[in-house]
Amino acid sequence: MDIIEDVKARVYNFGNKTADGNSQMKNLLGGKGANLAEMSALGIPVPPGFTITTEVCTAYNELGKEAVIDMIKSDVEASIRTIEKTMGAEFGSKENPLLVSVRSGARVSMPGMMDTVLNLGLNDEVVLGLAERTGNPKFAWDSYRRFIQMYGGVVLGMKPESKDDIDPFEEIMEHLKEKRGITLDTEFSIQDLKDLVYDFKDAVKKRTGHDFPTNPWDQLWGAVIAVFNSWNGDRAVYYRTMHGYPADWGTAVNVQAMVYGNMGDNSATGVCFTRDAGTGENVFNGEYLINAQGEDVVAGVRTPQQITKLGSERWAELAKVDEEERAQTYPSLEEVMPELYKELDGIQKKLETHYRDMQDMEFTIQDGKLWILQTRNGKRTGAAMVKIAIDQLHEGLISDKEALLRIEPNKLDELLHPVFDPKALKQAHVIAQGLPASPGAATGKIVFFADEADKFKNSILVRIETSPEDLEGMHVAKGILTARGGMTSHAAVVARGMGKCCISGAGALKINYKARTLSVDGHEYHEGDWISLNGSTGNIIEGKVATKEPELSGEFAKLMKLSDKFRDMQVRTNADTPNDAAIARSFGAEGIGLTRTEHMFFEVDRIKAMREMILADTVKGRKEALNELLPMQRSDFEGIFEAMEGLPVTIRLLDPPLHEFVPHTLVAQKELADDMHISVEAVKNKVSELSEFNPMLGHRGCRLGNTYPEITEMQTRAIIEAALNLKAKGVISKPEIMVPLVGTVAEFEAQEKVIRATAEKVFEERQDNIEFTVGTMIEVPRATLMADLIAEKADFFSFGTNDLTQMTFGYSRDDAGKFLPIYIEKGILKADPFEVLDQEGVGQLVKLGTERGRSSKPKLKVGVCGEHGGEPSSVEFFYNSGLDYVSCSPYRVPIARLVAAQAAIKAKY
Repeated sequence: MDIIEDVKARVYNFGNKTADGNSQMKNLLGGKGANLAEMSALGIPVPPGFTITTEVCTAYNELGKEAVIDMIKSDVEASIRTIEKTMGAEFGSKENPLLVSVRSGARVSMPGMMDTVLNLGLNDEVVLGLAERTGNPKFAWDSYRRFIQMYGGVVLGMKPESKDDIDPFEEIMEHLKEKRGITLDTEFSIQDLKDLVYDFKDAVKKRTGHDFPTNPWDQLWGAVIAVFNSWNGDRAVYYRTMHGYPADWGTAVNVQAMVYGNMGDNSATGVCFTRDAGTGENVFNGEYLINAQGEDVVAGVRTPQQITKLGSERWAELAKVDEEERAQTYPSLEEVMPELYKELDGIQKKLETHYRDMQDMEFTIQDGKLWILQTRNGKRTGAAMVKIAIDQLHEGLISDKEALLRIEPNKLDELLHPVFDPKALKQAHVIAQGLPASPGAATGKIVFFADEADKFKNSILVRIETSPEDLEGMHVAKGILTARGGMTSHAAVVARGMGKCCISGAGALKINYKARTLSVDGHEYHEGDWISLNGSTGNIIEGKVATKEPELSGEFAKLMKLSDKFRDMQVRTNADTPNDAAIARSFGAEGIGLTRTEHMFFEVDRIKAMREMILADTVKGRKEALNELLPMQRSDFEGIFEAMEGLPVTIRLLDPPLHEFVPHTLVAQKELADDMHISVEAVKNKVSELSEFNPMLGHRGCRLGNTYPEITEMQTRAIIEAALNLKAKGVISKPEIMVPLVGTVAEFEAQEKVIRATAEKVFEERQDNIEFTVGTMIEVPRATLMADLIAEKADFFSFGTNDLTQMTFGYSRDDAGKFLPIYIEKGILKADPFEVLDQEGVGQLVKLGTERGRSSKPKLKVGVCGEHGGEPSSVEFFYNSGLDYVSCSPYRVPIARLVAAQAAIKAKY
């Protein structure tokens, strides 16, 4: 079907307590448009407007500007007339002008990633009419200079040309402030604002070669197209990629009647949250500015004030401001405009109850009248996400299933990172105080520019204020520190969404980009100096601060207990050391799904014996070297079994090719030759002999064990003896011995015979026994086809999806980084298949192998131990494929537990 015909309803109206759409239409109207419609229907005071759908954006990307304008022109003109009727004003009128805002609105919140234009419809004649009608010429000219500045940047491309440049409009303003001896925008006189308007227009003509557009309809279409274009802007693309949002979603465009927070001291603008977005605490909070427009709050140019008296008092405590100064200089909205605050408080309660989730709201007060410009489910930290879900469950607002389904699995990762050690904090030197915009602990080296955040392994991005262009650097940095801005600034909102530690509004900081220095109280810090941020208190600390491991407690522990109530798929861990095993068990792991024995051989005291084994020319020589390794392996297994007492532990026999263990530099080869009393030439010859064209498809896995069965014998003996030693101490071990890289039944049978024969020999020697199982790692595509035959011999299957992905795609994990990012960018692949399971290909092999294995052994235990075992969408797929367990790294165990519960809820309820 022709795309123009396929796009049916293109424009949806809202306002005046009616709406064409509702909150369930986010895919079509975007989150902003859907919620504006919903609020209108609820009777919330929303400025009237209309939404151009996401489908029109898709059509624009395919057909271009002229075709799309022609498609929606009549609908847009009709909707503008509807706004005019509601507001009693006329778009483009000189006597009674209607101005509009043009905002983006994707189906998911993407704060600051796309573009907005305010005060659209102004020109040299309309501004005079606006001044006369409102009786407030300063407001009119302030709105005009704002419009030219915003439209110039968004639509006409008037942006800084390099990181060393400042915004061309800001440069003009700063020059005028310096000339007039003022510091704030609000201090400009009417004549100053007029001068700025004409200077701005001159700058546009000089940069673009064209006059600033004066026709309101030309301005409107320019802004609409600019918003569509911003969907594919660099920062939006990066944000989408970071969060995994598809490129074909598109953005809606919301055109709305302007209401003004900059009409004087009886007007204001602000952002508020129904609960604390950082901690999840059930307190209404937010920030506002008198005589300002919304962009002033989020841009951080002026540090805003708190909405509630409680919030203002808390802020004063952090800023070390006494009560008298607070009340006079930083009063809350609750104190300044008590009746309007009461109305706002009532609306926030109504909206949270209606949406049954924490809301992020934008509002404007125009000459004493409250308008709500937006509501959405608020971005929040991982800790706040968990607390809000558990609190709302206890409040009866949501059910236990809803509480679990509301949790974003990957955001739990924020709760699993180290935090500052309280003992170390007592010794820390606090150099400045800011606002705790996003909690957490971050230590790193100072960088001043977002595109240099990767200069150091650990960096702290230090900015006067951040902008959407800084997104990539914010993502790379360990923490973010700004001198300006409040709790709702761009830096704060984006950092919370990322789960990144952030401190904003640290006004004592003096940042010099040119010199790359940060000054506080006369002390100077340079790029590369270490600082630490305590995002929970707002403390900025000199140097490094020690950290400690996180733990499951409070609401997090309650969430995990709730997950286990619904979960019926087990979650194990991949662990090679007792410490890793203990950490995983503390996070709720129900066993080990993969212990990689080769990792134990790389330690200094072991690699020598391993190399001796590899260099030996006879079975006798190899066994002598392996006998040196035996007690070391046995000790390792004892530690792991003890940490996992009573739980199953799957141990994979030696897997990597032997060339990984031998020295490849001449210096190391000489050292080994001296230790073994052989010639360097003999070492070099052996290294050359072990070299393979494609070692990952070569002499590794069960092929090693079948070539050198003495390796399998030693490892089996170490496992069985370790379990028997612990049994003598009253510790129960449940070893599961896993044969890697099996492709034929005969390969598995050969290894199984060695394992069972060795175990029987140990049992006879010790006059005791333990229960153990022998299974295989399914990671060769042929093994999935032969799974029914292999299962006749194997006690369990564990899918090694890392190698299975590699062999199914024919992609080398070590080399795929050269082309996978390009494949994803071009849409050839939706995601990196080594990070997110390829359900259509590799996933079908997992299903096939499971089905065939159980066709010959119905109770065959099947699990997954590849990296996909902790990736949310993959875990859900494994659940739906009937697997018994997934295994993942220790710190992803809670994530897998949650997703297993979510998958069960989706499947059963």
